[in-house]
Amino acid sequence: MAPVKKPDTDPEVRTMSGIPLKNSYGPEDLSSRGWTYEKQLGDPGQYPYTRGPHATMYRGRPWTMRMFAGFGTPEDTNQRFKFLLASGQTGLSTAFDMPTLMGYDPDHERSLGEVGREGVSIASIDDMMRLFGDIPLDKVSTSMTINAPAAVLLALYVAVAEKQGVSPDKLRGTLQNDMLKEFIAQKEWISPIRGHMRIIRDMLGWCTRTMPQWNTISISGYHIREAGATGVQELAFTLADGIGYVQLGIEAGLDVDDFAPRLSYFWDVHNDFFEEIAKFRAGRRMWAKIMRERFGAKNPKSWLLRTHAQTAGVSLMAQQPLNNVIRTSMQALAAVLGGTQSLHTNSYDETYALPTEAAAELALRTQQVIFEETGVANVADPLAGSYFVETLTDQVEAAAWEYINKIDAMGGIVKAVEEGYPQREIARAAFDFQREIDTHRRSIVGVNKYVTPGEGDNIPTLKIEHAVESGQIAKMKAFRGARDAHAVERALAAVKTALADDKQNVMPPIFDAVKQHVTLGEICDLFRTELGEYRDPAYL
Repeated sequence: MAPVKKPDTDPEVRTMSGIPLKNSYGPEDLSSRGWTYEKQLGDPGQYPYTRGPHATMYRGRPWTMRMFAGFGTPEDTNQRFKFLLASGQTGLSTAFDMPTLMGYDPDHERSLGEVGREGVSIASIDDMMRLFGDIPLDKVSTSMTINAPAAVLLALYVAVAEKQGVSPDKLRGTLQNDMLKEFIAQKEWISPIRGHMRIIRDMLGWCTRTMPQWNTISISGYHIREAGATGVQELAFTLADGIGYVQLGIEAGLDVDDFAPRLSYFWDVHNDFFEEIAKFRAGRRMWAKIMRERFGAKNPKSWLLRTHAQTAGVSLMAQQPLNNVIRTSMQALAAVLGGTQSLHTNSYDETYALPTEAAAELALRTQQVIFEETGVANVADPLAGSYFVETLTDQVEAAAWEYINKIDAMGGIVKAVEEGYPQREIARAAFDFQREIDTHRRSIVGVNKYVTPGEGDNIPTLKIEHAVESGQIAKMKAFRGARDAHAVERALAAVKTALADDKQNVMPPIFDAVKQHVTLGEICDLFRTELGEYRDPAYL
């Protein structure tokens, strides 16, 4: 990116995105740009929402405190869910294992060694029922971090709710379902990009009609940042993804105001305290302008950038791991001062393994201390009017627009991703950041400064036993053996027909298939055969 330059700026002092910083800021930094309260800020809850989406912010309602949870068997994660709910968590956030993320059943050869290791193993309606056993789905908000097989997991969730007597219109939660960032950063895909976009288009239509309280897509900058992007790149590429999804919905014949209010965003919160706050504030302002001016949205709810945030996993260090508690606390505070509506705080032990109960509880307590004890939630946007924060917010916005305008000139985000543009920009940023650490131009406490060899080697970690994998494989084989083979064949044939017909919505036959005990892997295999299987061209 081309950072904003000023002649009186020390070029050696920059934000993590490369924006140069002055020693101090004053009224001239705002007046020289024609800055006005009405244009750049407005009141909290008013366009352009720089100061937050709600007038009272956290006085009216605390942010949702979510803790990412998922490991081992569905029963294991069910118990963790209940522990976190009892500890004061206000929403469930589900992590799936790698076979599930890639669309494989636990007994597939590519699943071996990975079942339940980094998330929960889910491949059937039986698994989903065990995952949410004794948890009333009309009483909780559930987030699911799933992308390539998102249509299948959503169908499984709705089917389990139906068995509980809960209709789809009563369900609240969020599906990540952001395939653009998968191709940009996360790299967990099944089919080529346009095939996945077709499925997302169908999901947008189906959820808009049947699940009015459900967030169909959580547009994720988190994984873009974790791959090495700067804060400005995270903001720009993620908003460009959002533009792409809005265009997709409109091309599907939906009115923008019918589905845009159910789009949400998921941001990373890294170590550059004030730049992260500026990123949240700039993002709300940019999205409001995009929706009102570019897409002509009339409903103010369509203008709102509704935000979930998670502290930066990539900032967690194996060296001196207790320092991660400090990093997470500062990042969480930045997210709150930036105005997030939902927050997950990482556990200090996650560089070693999935978090223990004690580490997860401490991470949750971090949020609770911020809300209950610090007083920062008492005033909406308490940093508003700061010469530095307002200047930095404007600079972050200007730098992000440069990227978005370039992507528009390329023909949009899908074309840009196919050509590898965001991927190359992120790779360069990641290389530059690592070089700064290696040359000691950037300090990481406990890693390249204030080093204490061996510290942290003996912290307790969560162990996933091999019995998890063998147990899930046995359950899967028994599940297949007890079902109606003819019903399965008919259901799979209906999904295949829908995939072959671009004018047919694939969600109804997928929903019927999971109720007929078709597995995740069987449906995703149809994605591979009917839509193709993607291979990474490895853009550099």
